[in-house]
Amino acid sequence: MVVTMKPFFIAVLFLSCLSAALPPAHGRDEGTREPILAGSWYPGSPEKLRAMVSDYLAKADPPAVNGQIMAMIVPHAGYVYSAQVAAFAYRLIQGSDFKRVVLIGPSHRVPFRGISVNRQSGYRTPLGVVPVDQDFAKKLLGKSSEMTWVPQAHAYEHSLEIQIPFLQTVLKDFRIVPILMREWSYETCTSLAGLLTQVLDDGTKSLILASTDLSHFHTDQKARVLDERFIEHVKAFDPKGLAQSLASGRCEACGGGPAVVAMLAARQKGASGSVILKYANSGDVSGDRGQVVGYVSAVLVKKQDGPARKGGP
Repeated sequence: MVVTMKPFFIAVLFLSCLSAALPPAHGRDEGTREPILAGSWYPGSPEKLRAMVSDYLAKADPPAVNGQIMAMIVPHAGYVYSAQVAAFAYRLIQGSDFKRVVLIGPSHRVPFRGISVNRQSGYRTPLGVVPVDQDFAKKLLGKSSEMTWVPQAHAYEHSLEIQIPFLQTVLKDFRIVPILMREWSYETCTSLAGLLTQVLDDGTKSLILASTDLSHFHTDQKARVLDERFIEHVKAFDPKGLAQSLASGRCEACGGGPAVVAMLAARQKGASGSVILKYANSGDVSGDRGQVVGYVSAVLVKKQDGPARKGGP
């Protein structure tokens, strides 16, 4: 499909790069976090959204994965651009019995110090409300003064919301822990990974999910070079090298910090391997190769004996 859509492209796909001043998030700092993307980045109708997600999952054909999936890295653009890439990861956990998903994403629009852990009761999408694991959030917030709760950051952030409809489709009876990062030095990433590992050690089957897009606004040719560096670090299970390449500009990812945290925490939970599932960029959908955004999906795996997992119910 080839379309020309410069204004729409900016409004829908590249909102992540804007840092416009925002009004106070009245009514969004308590109770349920309401959706901001329904009807634009994904369908606002429950029936259409359910059908769209199911279609992406049906078309995804991820490679078989040997071992237990501990963490995922998935993109967060509008569904028309990145959902098919994300579906490769979600297909692998379809029907799994995860009871908690720790969602880690960047804060694109609201600056703050440290790390924000959501304390609301749940996240709503057209498919219903997913409860927040408030007990886990409280424990995590009590571990470090670096952890805070910044309501406005979560109210206007798309990188986590965009994941919820997929999770609602592939999992049942689960809770989420939404976490946002504004800055991600390697020290900050290491600290968060260590704290997560401590609190996750409670017997609940948990998945760590890092939300990130890759390079932004480059030509297709340059984007693929930058994105391949990111992918090589993930493939090599090299979180420190990834952090260094992100800091030096050798690769780009708006959620680079969350990806590093996911790799570090998964390793501490026993993961020792990774599988790259799918790569694409926005030009593969729009036909515009002049300014693209890169997307990748990957899983981090704790190797174990047994049949490889192909996904599906």
